[in-house]
Amino acid sequence: MSRRNDRTDEPGQPPPARIARASNLNRIRVAILVVAAILIAAAWLWRHRTGAAAFERRADQNVLLITIDTLRADALGCYGGRTPTPAIDALAAAGIRFAFAHAHAVLTRPSHSSILTGLYPYEHGVRDHSGYRLAPGTVTIATVLKQHGYATGAFVSGVPLERRFGLTPGFDVYDDFFGRTGNNSDFSLAERPAGETVQAALKWIQSQQGRWFAWVHVFDPHAPYTPPAPFDREYADRPYYGEVAYTDAALGPLLGRASSGQRPTLVILTSDHGEGLGEHGELTHGLFAYESTLHVPLIVTQFRANRPTDAQAADTKRAHTVENRPVRLIDIAPTILDALQIDPLPAFHGRSLLPGTAQPEDSAVTSYFEAMSAMLNRGWAPLSGVVAGREKYIELPIPELYDLASDPAERTNLVEREPARRRALEARLQDLHAPAPGDRYTESPEVAQQLQALGYTSGSARRKARYTEADDPKNLIVLDQLIQQGIEAWQHGKRDDALAIYERVIDERPSMAIGYRNRALLQWQNGDPAGAIATLERAFRNDAVEPGLTTQLGSYLAEAGRPSDAIALLGPVVAGTPADTEAANALGIALARAGRVEESLATFRRLLQDNPNNVQAYENIGTAELQRGNLAAAREALETAAALDPRSARAQNGLGVIASRTGRQDEAFAHWRRAVELAPQDFDALFNLATELQHAGRTAEARPYLERFVREAPPGPYRADVEKIKRMLGHG
Repeated sequence: MSRRNDRTDEPGQPPPARIARASNLNRIRVAILVVAAILIAAAWLWRHRTGAAAFERRADQNVLLITIDTLRADALGCYGGRTPTPAIDALAAAGIRFAFAHAHAVLTRPSHSSILTGLYPYEHGVRDHSGYRLAPGTVTIATVLKQHGYATGAFVSGVPLERRFGLTPGFDVYDDFFGRTGNNSDFSLAERPAGETVQAALKWIQSQQGRWFAWVHVFDPHAPYTPPAPFDREYADRPYYGEVAYTDAALGPLLGRASSGQRPTLVILTSDHGEGLGEHGELTHGLFAYESTLHVPLIVTQFRANRPTDAQAADTKRAHTVENRPVRLIDIAPTILDALQIDPLPAFHGRSLLPGTAQPEDSAVTSYFEAMSAMLNRGWAPLSGVVAGREKYIELPIPELYDLASDPAERTNLVEREPARRRALEARLQDLHAPAPGDRYTESPEVAQQLQALGYTSGSARRKARYTEADDPKNLIVLDQLIQQGIEAWQHGKRDDALAIYERVIDERPSMAIGYRNRALLQWQNGDPAGAIATLERAFRNDAVEPGLTTQLGSYLAEAGRPSDAIALLGPVVAGTPADTEAANALGIALARAGRVEESLATFRRLLQDNPNNVQAYENIGTAELQRGNLAAAREALETAAALDPRSARAQNGLGVIASRTGRQDEAFAHWRRAVELAPQDFDALFNLATELQHAGRTAEARPYLERFVREAPPGPYRADVEKIKRMLGHG
């Protein structure tokens, strides 16, 4: 019997707009984590019931840095929030909780770069997600601790911190294996649930014989908010807080391990930024820098294997406390080095937060912050500012000044009534000499010339010599709300409404690439490839290009039967060193579509030279080898991908095809079931599982999968398959 596997024997299309996530992820052992977190919290509170949290500076301790993405400080119980967070609350009770801590950027990668380097964004150079990475040779906490004999491991949970963005130096292990397969139309990022990241970190920690530094990043509070059971029911009316509660439960075992190790462990827990949740009109984050997104939690605790007596600890012992002085994320790196008796780096602006360190007056502490994404991607005005003591100045065409001591919600702009205070804070900002963001990844003149010859330009939103009030994000926030409304309309099946919303965004702000990218994505998913390509070409004509738009267009051209055009567009972009990963994968797929399999394989293998653990490259090598019938080579590549990333649904799907072709049908079904379990919206794997079960005569098993495919598969790329399955089901 002939088998339909053409969905799996060609290299798969990478997410064109890089906004896909495997939704409805399997959050493992949630109920157990809840109980564990409560028990661990109780144990900590008993252990530290005297209220004393002593800090010793010693070189033999471990370091655990936990960063929780998109976590508002006021979401935690210990910060006055309504969400029970017993594990984190217990950590705070055992150490120092800093009540007035601030980030320096409101996006994941720029903020984490500041945490790891101790530098402001304009110093480390990572000013946005798109088009920026940490420069090779940048000194980080990991590189310093590695030099001092530490084993170093990073365990991250979201796409913005993938290894290709430059945060790996100094880490022996950089675990970013969380699967990338998903539904391109759900407008979210690939992520790994906190419980799985914690398990990966624990496995590594427990294997260490000497001192270790572990950075554990969890992503769950980031939108979209989809907490697992039982938090989905308990927090049905406020799912963001359900994600926070789940994250706290998931961190319990990790914090328990840190508190019971054979050597002392310094634990620092913080967030990269908060979440708007509608305050000041901002639903998520990235546009403004109000306290909802800039104020972050920061907790510092030291667990000691053999607690010293009170007399021995007299110099460092202090009651667990709440510190109200202003602190910054750039203070984390100096604090770690001070705790380990390592000299601070000359480039540090920050200072150690450990007890016994001389601290300046609150009014003398300046914290720089910025939000550059809207300028770089949308052509809006750049935002920068400072927090000085309890005063905050935001530099925009419509400037803002707030007294955070009396107005923490930033409701009263004092800029007109307090000119002297404004001038003082403007001077502090100017004294930092923070330059505008540098260019994004730039092509060589030869590459730029080739792109122009093809009728395209590549770059960022056009920067202006002067921005006016019309460019102020406060006057443009309605466009961001429209973008969110378009996503929600699409997710609720209102396809025409979503397309109309994005057309309105384009009409009102033709220089904003996101309007074109999202409209094109929806057109593609809706079965209108010509319209999607036309929309992206219109973006090029209007000079509304951002990194990734070229790759998106190239991917569409290849999938629409125009691989030669895709190769001509993507080839120059991939010519740089190191190659742009997404563009290179898209080029390799286009070459395969054109029948140039050897060149396709060479492109994917080049990615392995830059990163030997590039899972997507192995996935694509495997599917390219499948395309030409080399099953042994395909199996080797796909098994490597699955070993590197056990969450690789594409690898499981391809291995299922190989098993099916070699007559091992039960093994094929097992692989396809695993793929669908890992990525419920991997419709290629779902198609294979459903149709092959049907062909094998296992109709009762096949029917739920067949019906699910008809019900859920996007009509654009899967229209013909949906019709085929409808006929199988007798629907006409």
